[in-house]
Amino acid sequence: MDKLSAYIIAFNQAEKIQAAIESVLWADEVVVVDSHSTDGTAEIATGLGARVVQVPFNGFGELRNRAIAACQYGWIFSLDSDERCTAAVRDEILGILAGEPAHEVYRVPRRNYMMGRWIRGSGWHPNFRQPQLFRKGAMRYTLEPVHEGYEVLSDKPVGTLRNAIWQIPFRNLEELIVKMNRYSSLGTKRLAHRRTSMAAALGHGVWSFVKHYVFKLGFIDGWAGFVIAFGNFEGTFYRYAKHFEQEQNWRPPTAEPLRRERA
Repeated sequence: MDKLSAYIIAFNQAEKIQAAIESVLWADEVVVVDSHSTDGTAEIATGLGARVVQVPFNGFGELRNRAIAACQYGWIFSLDSDERCTAAVRDEILGILAGEPAHEVYRVPRRNYMMGRWIRGSGWHPNFRQPQLFRKGAMRYTLEPVHEGYEVLSDKPVGTLRNAIWQIPFRNLEELIVKMNRYSSLGTKRLAHRRTSMAAALGHGVWSFVKHYVFKLGFIDGWAGFVIAFGNFEGTFYRYAKHFEQEQNWRPPTAEPLRRERA
C-alpha cells in the first residue's frame, strides 16, 4: 500500500487543531503547516505527534504548494483546521491506496455544521473545495491570495470520493465576521485590474445574498441559511468597497497647526 501524508494548514487555530489532527492520526504522517501562530497551535500539534513546518503567509495558494513540498510520502490528503475526516472517508481512502487507484486526483465532498444544525442548502451540501486527495506531483495550486484554484498535472480524470468529511467553518458569529473581514481584504487583489464603484459593490453584494438564500436554497436552513447568505453579502460588498476605497485613495482633510492667539 502506498503511504499517505496528511497536511493541515493553520494560523492561530488552538481551539480547532486538536480535533483536526486526531481525525487523521491514521495517516502515515501528519504535517501541520503553521504561519507562526501565537496562541499555542504549533505546541498542541507537536504534542499530538504532528510534524510542524513554519511557513510565512503570502497567500493561500503559495501556502498550500509549500505544504505539498513538506510532505514526504507519495499520496497527500489535504485537511483544513476546520475540517474533520470521518471513519467512512478514512476507510475509502485506505481502500483506494490498497489497490490500483483509478485516478490520481480526487475531490472530497464536505458536510457543513453551523449554528447547531447540518446545513442542507445554501450551496453547502455537499460542497467541495480544491481536490483534497492526490498523488504528489499530480496537482498544484494557483497563486491567488484567497479562494485559490488548482491545476491538474495528471492525464487521468479527476475522481470524487463517495463519502464526506465534516466542516465546522465557524466557532461562533464573531469568527464569521473576522473571517469575512480578512477574506474581503485578501480578495481585493483579484479585482486589481477592474474599476468599480459603491453602487457596483452593493449590486454584487445583493446578488450574492439572493444567489445563496434563494437559488441555492439557503432558506431551508432557517436562520443559519440567512446568516450564510448575509455573510456572503457582506464579504462580497466589502471586497468591492475596499477595492473602490483603494482606487480613490482618500485622505483626511488637512489643517494648519492651531496655536493660542495672542491678545
